[in-house]
Amino acid sequence: MAYEKILVINSGSSSLKFQLFDMTTETMLCKGLVERIGTEKAHLVFTPTGKAKYEEDVEAPSHSEAIRVVCDILVDSRFGVLKDFAEVSAIGHRVLHAGEEIKQPMLVDGNVKEIIRKYSLFGPLHNPANLAGIVACEEIFKGTPNVVVLDTQFHQTMPPEAYMYAIPMKFYKEDHLRKYGFHGTSHNFVAHAAAEFLKKPYDELNVVICHLGNGSSISAVKNGKCFDTTMGVTPLAGLMMGTRSGDVDPFVVMYMARKGYTPDQIDTILNKESGFKAMNGIGSADMRDTIAAAEAGNTDAQNALKMFAHRVALYVGGYYTLIGGADAVIFTGGIGENSFEARKMIVDRLNALGCFIDEEVNLKTRGTVAVVSTPESTLPAIVIPTNEELMIARETLRVLTQA
Repeated sequence: MAYEKILVINSGSSSLKFQLFDMTTETMLCKGLVERIGTEKAHLVFTPTGKAKYEEDVEAPSHSEAIRVVCDILVDSRFGVLKDFAEVSAIGHRVLHAGEEIKQPMLVDGNVKEIIRKYSLFGPLHNPANLAGIVACEEIFKGTPNVVVLDTQFHQTMPPEAYMYAIPMKFYKEDHLRKYGFHGTSHNFVAHAAAEFLKKPYDELNVVICHLGNGSSISAVKNGKCFDTTMGVTPLAGLMMGTRSGDVDPFVVMYMARKGYTPDQIDTILNKESGFKAMNGIGSADMRDTIAAAEAGNTDAQNALKMFAHRVALYVGGYYTLIGGADAVIFTGGIGENSFEARKMIVDRLNALGCFIDEEVNLKTRGTVAVVSTPESTLPAIVIPTNEELMIARETLRVLTQA
């Protein structure tokens, strides 16, 4: 069976992003978003490739209704890209967490759904929404195969010394507490793109990938496999991010608890009220706002940028050592692809590794593949735009064609 058109779904707690691909050419036919699901202000944004963006308010009290909205717009006589949504031959779903129980993309069945439900403890905002999107697609696209692609998948090759925590073993054996890592589809896509760009066999690729955005993570790729990554049991660990704290001394959590904060309150503080939002003096999680404030003389914003660059360089240097040297350091994600200021601050801290910024090239590079280090650099710095949705479509196709 030919699986020509694959729909990719990314269900959030109150939103549903989607893209439709023609996999015969890996062409995106359209993309869209249903936001504010479950409210009276649900809204659809739909962009067919090569055509103007269309927006309208919609009724989407649930993810099931949001999927119906997607179906309707896909076959709309004015804006749609399909004659019948039966043309959708498969659906790929981004899923946050499945512990160690799902290590590869898998065709959805009852067991897969139960595992996703089970690991909602580790992803309370993401997993229930991911599952709701799957169930809604099963109801509407009857008989169409659904495939899950895990955010943690790419990092499942980490050795125990990288993913284990030095706490009593019962917490690993009984509660599955270990480092899992996230942004896996992005790291996977960029790793393969890097091998192609560097003209190197994938299984010989050694790179450090910096996925930098509102959520940020770094991975160490050794011989084409993830050797280590910065995020942990959840996406909270690792780098300072838009609203997440990243790494902190565990005593900070104990201190907050002893001050009377509940676990839910501490969760909110560390996940939603920290990072750039907490440190830049303007209360914004956006790197662009932080840079503007820093350039205007805001010393808090200046320090926040230094903190971010310091932590990124710390991990890049450590990972460079662990994988025995790197072919390149890769920048991707919203910040990595578009912020020349952030790239410069980071690369300026990597001079000891032989990486030096090319000011002119870096300044004009936004969202395109480019080497932003000087020709003399022994460690190249390369910008490679990510495409998580296409990676999910590719993985979905691979599962179905190998089944």
